[in-house]
Amino acid sequence: MTQLSDTQALILSAAAQRPEHIALPLPDSLRGGAAAKVVGAMLAKGFLQEVDADLRKGEPVWRETGDGHGVTLVATDAGLAAIGIEPEDADPAPAGATDAPSEEPAPDAPTEPEAAPKTRTPREGTKQATLIAMLRAPDGATIDEIMAATGWQSHTVRGAMAGALKKKLGLEVVSEKVEGRGRAYKLPEA
Repeated sequence: MTQLSDTQALILSAAAQRPEHIALPLPDSLRGGAAAKVVGAMLAKGFLQEVDADLRKGEPVWRETGDGHGVTLVATDAGLAAIGIEPEDADPAPAGATDAPSEEPAPDAPTEPEAAPKTRTPREGTKQATLIAMLRAPDGATIDEIMAATGWQSHTVRGAMAGALKKKLGLEVVSEKVEGRGRAYKLPEA
């Protein structure tokens, strides 16, 4: 299940009750930079999306686009699913009926955004790619060797292995003490 902050859950719950799932206005306690940070995180996770505001309907404007138009924020199907609400508008229309076949895709909706971060791959030519290549070598690499190759400090190397490789990319980093070399880290062969 997706972890939401109280503020994110409040925004999505309010949007679910509004026509066309418009997320504005935001809670009164959320202003300025805090609002931009929360909305930015929700946009990145796919819980909200920016759409052109229909000023004739009086839709609230989140930000101006610079060409005399504005955008508003709308809760996505993934955002509604994150608070446990199955989308009503999206699934029945394409299916043409409200039978069991239209209910099957809804449980899959929340798993798709959660599965996306697991498919991350590092860009070639980056320090992270260098780190991965060194760890895939048959003998692995020591902290000192990685520091020399990347220019990172030791705490950055450890953090990259624990955060970027283990948590974000799902790679298993193993270590072993090697006589005369110290502790070597490597990625086991798949």
